[in-house]
Amino acid sequence: MTLQRIWRHWLASLHPARRLLPPAALAQIEAEVRAAEQAHEGQIRIAIETALSLPQLWNGLQARERALQLFASLHVWDTTHNNGVLIYILLADRSVEIIADRAVAQRIAEAEWRALCADIAAQCGRGEYAAACCMAVRGVGQRLARLYPAPGGDGNELPIQPILL
Repeated sequence: MTLQRIWRHWLASLHPARRLLPPAALAQIEAEVRAAEQAHEGQIRIAIETALSLPQLWNGLQARERALQLFASLHVWDTTHNNGVLIYILLADRSVEIIADRAVAQRIAEAEWRALCADIAAQCGRGEYAAACCMAVRGVGQRLARLYPAPGGDGNELPIQPILL
């Protein structure tokens, strides 16, 4: 834990994700998830967290670990075909993590996810949060469409609304 990181998270908490992503932006992200999921059988969840709490920072919690916690608590792993993907954005650290369930993780290389995360983080760094979220959903959706082409119909197993923490 560094004082610089605590300071960054405290400053970020002054501008919560709800202010950075107004209702119109959230509706746009939700529409992207809906459109992406019509092209494949995969399941996409997106969680945007403004900052970590002081106890989380004190314990050295990193974005990847937090994303894994949310992957479990949001039940992204609990899909019929093990094809859920969580897109996690931690605004205070300008960090993006993509956690894929085992069926997806076996077929898409971690390096491919890392490259997508870097592009998303760069857009967040420019303050383009809604555009970054939409780009993330499209990027994950394109990869899932390669693996799980759509059978037709609506097979949503997970909510499509973005989660703001």
